[in-house]
Amino acid sequence: MPNTVPPAVSHPKISARDVNVFYGATHAIKNVSMDIPNRSVTAFIGPSGCGKSTFLRCINRMNDTVAIARVTGRIELEGENIYDRRVDPVQLRARVGMVFQKPNPFPKSIYDNVAYGPRIHGLASTRAELDAVVERSLKLAALWNEVKDRLKEPGTGLSGGQQQRLCIARAIATSPDVLLMDEPCSALDPIATAQIDDLIQQLAEDYCVVIVTHSMSQARRVSSRTAYFHLGTMVEYGETEQIFINPTEKLTENYVSGRIG
Repeated sequence: MPNTVPPAVSHPKISARDVNVFYGATHAIKNVSMDIPNRSVTAFIGPSGCGKSTFLRCINRMNDTVAIARVTGRIELEGENIYDRRVDPVQLRARVGMVFQKPNPFPKSIYDNVAYGPRIHGLASTRAELDAVVERSLKLAALWNEVKDRLKEPGTGLSGGQQQRLCIARAIATSPDVLLMDEPCSALDPIATAQIDDLIQQLAEDYCVVIVTHSMSQARRVSSRTAYFHLGTMVEYGETEQIFINPTEKLTENYVSGRIG
């Protein structure tokens, strides 16, 4: 099965070479190499169980939390090997924020959800600074106008789409370099999905955004680059329009055309 390195990205934000992931004896990710640019949206697509979420979780070392997981190869964030022993995974996850499939606000107030990261990482020394971080993050997540008068209310009281935007605000409150999103709209209705899509494109003006999605239409709407995964292998990676209109691999063509999935 092909697994080519796509044309190089000049000054990539993330660079992966020969990444493999094993869960015990299961070889979940096989020799994945790719460069991911800054200030853009890169989408990972493919059938369920193809490895796209597993590879996404390599980028902030979430697989470290799985006892039987083993990762080999090299992933660099701005030239630094994130799997170097000297790299603190907790500090890495402040630089590489993550939004999960289902909205998961903490059982805290809207304010404390967003303030949590800056507090534990010491990013604000005064209440005024923390207030400013919370406001900025909620504005970036397009949620400020909806919640500014009820910041003391629980985050769990928001609608599903608002909860997901709150989780995005929480993720960007630590001023990350990268924002990872693992199927962030799969639990949302079409209106909330459209709001998140718009937000993803706005965030890409300032962040490197990587999104896993089961929705090919979403990948095509929001991303500039797309990688197609199949059975743990990255089959093809390139400009999104090329992947959907003129893929070079038959497996990719069969998937984007709906013949397999």
